[in-house]
Order: sequence, then structure tokens, then C-alpha cells
Amino acid sequence: MKRLLLTAFVFSACTAGAQQLADGPGRAELERLCKGCHEVARSVSLRQDRDGWNHTMTKMSALGMKTSDQDYSAILDYLVKNYAADDIPRVNVNKASAIQLESGLSLKRSQAAAIIAYRAKNGDFKSIDDLKKVPLIEPEKIESKKDRIIF
Repeated sequence: MKRLLLTAFVFSACTAGAQQLADGPGRAELERLCKGCHEVARSVSLRQDRDGWNHTMTKMSALGMKTSDQDYSAILDYLVKNYAADDIPRVNVNKASAIQLESGLSLKRSQAAAIIAYRAKNGDFKSIDDLKKVPLIEPEKIESKKDRIIF
């Protein structure tokens, strides 16, 4: 039951049918692996960047999705090519909620909570270097997302 609830949460509502998926390498693998737990069209409704899709697929693997490395790569490439995020909005780390930090910067819930706690205790962030001081935050990850961050 927990698995189904989490899957439903991760793959938010989308009413398009699976037949509307874009053609291309990776589509068959996506349909085969995802349709056992949810509508395939829900999988693509998120529209994410490569990091986001990789994170989602990692979650699905943790929930029991069994796939080869080859299929995993094919699906990831298919999703990134055909269902990439539209222009990803920048995240104001001084005003963003936890969910905005999670989705906008591909952070874990605990990392978003750490940013909010640090911000509450120490005041607004002034620079990327300030943000890198937050416990639980990997400086390399923040550096790789700096084009999405505003203060």
C-alpha cells in the first residue's frame, strides 16, 4: 500500500493516454517497466531535467522497479529528450518553501528542511558560498545548480 501511495504521489495527475507518448528509442522499455504500477502517461507528466528524471527513476527502483542498466539508460535518455522540463524557473533560496527547494533544485526533503532551518537561524543567504555552509548540502550539487538559484 505504501508503495502505491508513494508512486501516486510522485507521478501526479495526467489524463493523457499512453498512446500519446512520443515515438523513439526507450519508449517500449518505459511502457513495459512503468505500466505495472501506474498509467504510463503519468510518468511523463512531470517534465523534468536529467537530474530530476534520474532521481525519479532511482525512487522507482527503490520501490521495486527491476531494470537492466541498458534499459535504465534508454528510458532516461528517452525521458530527457521527449519530456524535458520547460524553462526551469529559478529558485529564490531566501523565500522558497521546502517543496519549491526540493522540486526546483532536485533536493531531498531533508536537504530542503536543512536549508530552511539554516535560513531561519542565520538569516538570508547572500551567495552560493553561504548556501554551501548548510549541513547536509553537498557543495558540488549546489555549484551544479547555481544557474537556477537567486537570492
